Amino acid sequence: MKKILMVIDMQNDFINGTLGTREAEAIVPDVVRAVNEFEGEVIFTRDTHFENYDETLEGKKLPVKHCIKGTEGWEICAELQKTEAYKKGRIIDKVTFGSEEAARIMSEEKPDEVYMTGLCTDICVISNSMLIRAFSPETDITVFENCCAGVSPETHRNALEAMKMCQINVQTF
Repeated sequence: MKKILMVIDMQNDFINGTLGTREAEAIVPDVVRAVNEFEGEVIFTRDTHFENYDETLEGKKLPVKHCIKGTEGWEICAELQKTEAYKKGRIIDKVTFGSEEAARIMSEEKPDEVYMTGLCTDICVISNSMLIRAFSPETDITVFENCCAGVSPETHRNALEAMKMCQINVQTF
């Protein structure tokens, strides 16, 4: 049985940087525990922008530079970088909310189960969950709600409810 744990955008800018929140900081220990205890492959994604961020559609709608490639804010948090899973795992750089590469991997490798953690529940976690659901419809997807944080607690809860409606499991790790 093939299992994959997706760690979505656990980057400094989303944790304690330009777009950081207390809720994001609070999930770091649970995400580290999930990564350390997971029996299967771990894939990390990195939100990746460039100096021309202000000129992009996202930059016009969210005019806060973040996750600029090569900056400290773009890096996966230090606590996760110390894990064996990070050292062995795949890293996918993505230029938008959902990852085409992650969807392709799921479609080609057809894992039995995919587990989701990370930031932000209401933007990138839900986007990647929906892409995986679309491109790998027989894959059982579970989101670990205590290993995710949204832009706000309310939008986190709303995203979890939306994912449940699309037959994505939501549970605590």
